[in-house]
Amino acid sequence: MSTPFFRSLVAEASRRYGAGGRFARHFAAGKLGGDPVFRHILERGLIADGARVLDIGCGQGVLAALLDTARRRHGRGDWPPGWPRPPAPGDFHGIDLMGRDVERARQALGDGARFTCGDMRTTAFGAADAVVILDALHYVDFAAQEDVLRRAREALRDGGVLLLRVGAQSGSLRFRCTVWVDRVVMRLRGHRLARLWCRPVEEWGRLLESLGFAVERLPMSAGTPFANVLLVARLPARRAAQS
Repeated sequence: MSTPFFRSLVAEASRRYGAGGRFARHFAAGKLGGDPVFRHILERGLIADGARVLDIGCGQGVLAALLDTARRRHGRGDWPPGWPRPPAPGDFHGIDLMGRDVERARQALGDGARFTCGDMRTTAFGAADAVVILDALHYVDFAAQEDVLRRAREALRDGGVLLLRVGAQSGSLRFRCTVWVDRVVMRLRGHRLARLWCRPVEEWGRLLESLGFAVERLPMSAGTPFANVLLVARLPARRAAQS
């Protein structure tokens, strides 16, 4: 459940999209305020301070806007007791296929982050300490999903984290609602997909474990009708070689 503090944080982050027009501002407010994953990332401290963050399928950059706004609020001494200090990323790189969304992200963040208009299947990822993929893998086929995850694994340093949010495939009404909303959102963004490529959450977990991740599965549907799960996948931290 949202709190007055988090609602005010969302409102402040969303105002950064004023130059992008009413749609951009309201989309940011709805996404940040209605999707529990964003509050969870902050409240659980899932991104380390100073991390190089790679946001694959970043849309109009709402995660970057939230993190930067949170950092500013903390700097003003306005932060909930018990919440970890919000991260100040060492670098934030967002990748998205939609040029209009990338332009909105650039307008909202300015020099606070960098954004690339490109296909996640072919765009270079660079190095990262945290990779975030929220729903984007549903829109490419299984072979492409596995290739993107392999490349994300290669981009991460030892001890890095992958935050992968997926719709957990099943025969439930919640999953059917998840698929329907995903289709609507993609149509609004200009995509017309023949199908979505979904897997049961257990299969996602096995795939990540085969790449060397230790995986924690967190339900991420509170307050929504969806069947979403956040997979927090961590790589082991290796000791530096002894001299």
